[in-house]
Amino acid sequence: MTSDPNHLMELPRKILIGNDVIFQLGSFIKDLNDEATTVIVISGNTVKTRVGKVCIEAFDSSSLRHKWIETPNASMSDINSSQSMINHEQPNFIIGVGGGRSVDVAKMISFNLNIPFISVPTSASHDGISSPFVSIRGRDKPYSLKANAPIGVIADTKLISEAPYRLQASGCGDLIGKITAVKDWELARDDKNEYFGSYAANLANMSAKIIMENSGKLKNRGYTRTIVEALISAGVASCIAGSSRPCSGSEHLFSHALEYVSNGNCGLHGERVGIGTIIMSKIHGLDYESVIKTLENVKAPTTAKEIDVSEEEIIKSLLIAQSLRPERYTILNKFKMDQDSARELAKSVSVV
Repeated sequence: MTSDPNHLMELPRKILIGNDVIFQLGSFIKDLNDEATTVIVISGNTVKTRVGKVCIEAFDSSSLRHKWIETPNASMSDINSSQSMINHEQPNFIIGVGGGRSVDVAKMISFNLNIPFISVPTSASHDGISSPFVSIRGRDKPYSLKANAPIGVIADTKLISEAPYRLQASGCGDLIGKITAVKDWELARDDKNEYFGSYAANLANMSAKIIMENSGKLKNRGYTRTIVEALISAGVASCIAGSSRPCSGSEHLFSHALEYVSNGNCGLHGERVGIGTIIMSKIHGLDYESVIKTLENVKAPTTAKEIDVSEEEIIKSLLIAQSLRPERYTILNKFKMDQDSARELAKSVSVV
């Protein structure tokens, strides 16, 4: 029987999704706190240019003061410098507007300052939209931290569908990764008596299954909502589990390792996760060819060449992946590799 630890479930209180819902941002904030007067917005420069005017109009219409902070990278230095500015403002909410980095920075700052966080994704590139976890670029290696789940999520599907399609394909890659993440979690339950939450695992698996079953249609922008809902659902699975277990396993360790060995020159997060899922599916004895077919259908990369990394970088990533997070038990703890076997594995699934 597996251990059954106590953990706190923090779920988004409100999720608003649909076309043009970005125009309701002000009233959405007031619904969460009708006494709110001040908000801090965190985004990149490109996103501010794209949606800044609409957001500011929404704030003004609800009599909300705002300060906009631009953050180029999800680094600790970015977080620390932004945090010191925000301390003086005493906002009611911190709003992350944009892709993964801006949302992660806003999420981390809101956690550190104990200020509620609202997620406003402008692309469907990964499941951080609604999860309590943050990917940070450290000095030595990328790593994840647990923060708080957003109190609210506002996902404008029209706005998200207008982002470069590559970002949406990356989101599909991140979702496919739930297949091996859940298998790794099952392995930890069986081998290490680790807590396993069936509901959270099934929710994460369902998000991947929807992508696999509809992969031939997802290039159609009319299916953006399907991808966004699957990403939100996957993030909620992590909230329910109290950990990133249902959404992040050996495929994510590989992604982080590849980011590390290539100094970040290795495609998008979901693209790396998709490739990692191909490899880890083979080790797990799953149908890796279906994973490849799904990724090809959504026009996500399936080879090292497509994300501009070398064969040697793939091999090194496979060899160091588990060491990046030794406490997280995955298939890589059981499937020991050396240079030759790692190379043979990557070649057997045509990643290199």
